Amino acid sequence: MKRAKTAYVCSECGASALQWFGSCPSCGAAGSLTETIAERGSRPVRSSSPAVALADVQPRDLERIATGIGELDRALGGGLVPGQVALLGGDPGIGKSTLLLQALSTFSGEVLYLTGEESVEQVALRARRLGLEAAGVRLLAETQLERVLGALESARVRVAVIDSIQTLWSENLQSAPGSVAQVRECAAQLTRHAKRTGTALFIVGHVTKEGAIAGPRVLEHIVDTVLYFEGDPHSAFRLVRAAKNRFGAVNELGVFAMTEKGLRGVANPSALFLSQHPRAVPGSCVLATLEGTRPLLVEIQALVDPAHTPNARRLSVGLEANRLAMLLAVLHRHAGVAMWEQDVFVNAVGGVRIGEPAADLAVCLATVSSFTDRPIPAKVVAFGEIGLAGEVRPASRGQERLKEAAKLGFEKAIVPKANQPKAKIPGLETIAVERIDQAVRVLREL
Repeated sequence: MKRAKTAYVCSECGASALQWFGSCPSCGAAGSLTETIAERGSRPVRSSSPAVALADVQPRDLERIATGIGELDRALGGGLVPGQVALLGGDPGIGKSTLLLQALSTFSGEVLYLTGEESVEQVALRARRLGLEAAGVRLLAETQLERVLGALESARVRVAVIDSIQTLWSENLQSAPGSVAQVRECAAQLTRHAKRTGTALFIVGHVTKEGAIAGPRVLEHIVDTVLYFEGDPHSAFRLVRAAKNRFGAVNELGVFAMTEKGLRGVANPSALFLSQHPRAVPGSCVLATLEGTRPLLVEIQALVDPAHTPNARRLSVGLEANRLAMLLAVLHRHAGVAMWEQDVFVNAVGGVRIGEPAADLAVCLATVSSFTDRPIPAKVVAFGEIGLAGEVRPASRGQERLKEAAKLGFEKAIVPKANQPKAKIPGLETIAVERIDQAVRVLREL
């Protein structure tokens, strides 16, 4: 194949050069030149299809391809769509290849597993260890993009896995595999093939030490779905979270347990994140949170201890640290609870990460419980956002949160007044609060 002409483009100013320099000849930015394929000059070409009015377009119902793994289907929004490109990122050894190999073994018809990190014998050994009957899975160990595209073209499979995008390289570029130019070009070519042929693609991506997918940011914009594999490698539980999905809701969460036979979906994930204490202990409060469309109950733990240094520490795991400092200031100003001489540590049990502000009320109640050494009863759940003026604001889809709490046997719920249900939920008493000082008084009366 004839090598295409390449150029080096500055990511800061957009200037191009014919060879690589340590700094941009135009703006002087260091290390900003990245290799790309030079565009060939050509005359404008008339579009093969005319533009149509939006009102005249009749969209078709999406045909979903079930993966056979319920929790993965949930994260994908109900299954794969023909032509969909899903990017799966996660730490090394967390189970990305295992999950995708399990998913391929459940598809009817032939599927293709392209591996650039292992040999076909290593993949076969893993399938045998997991006890998978993968009769329809075809294996290919290849890293050159043009050969990979040729294999996908000739195989005519419905679903394929690329493991991983950082190992692929195109002969049109001179940079090494895993470089910004190679990752961008390979991802673009694979996405173009998937859209043209209707092949659903899973692409495995490496992550940086900060947890983001390695490579150019444009990689996440090219694909249709971005899934993050989360969890502590030393724990048996794994979380698959959808950060982007053009065919479903974002922030959907799939929960898995790692077993000797691979990853297994967890039907009731709330039980994983709830308290296992034989009796109520200070500093523990159950939060009714929402992950995508799934209500989830998570235990929030807080520890308040006298500070032994001039600057008291504020540390949170699974929650935003800056928001914790803000909530402590609101407690001091509007509820009269001063912790400026106390170290405050907050943790979301089970390694789950909570980003929604509806966790504010549960965090405040847990810290006050630890500070006053008063345990919150075990059958109490809370949620609600707290503003800087001390008001307790409503959370979205409060009715579903309350129904999940009632289903798991909770008896009382401290909620914002706007989230108080009009009809009583059987077995659940709701206590509506409007301000944080009112919530602290309710806590003392429980």
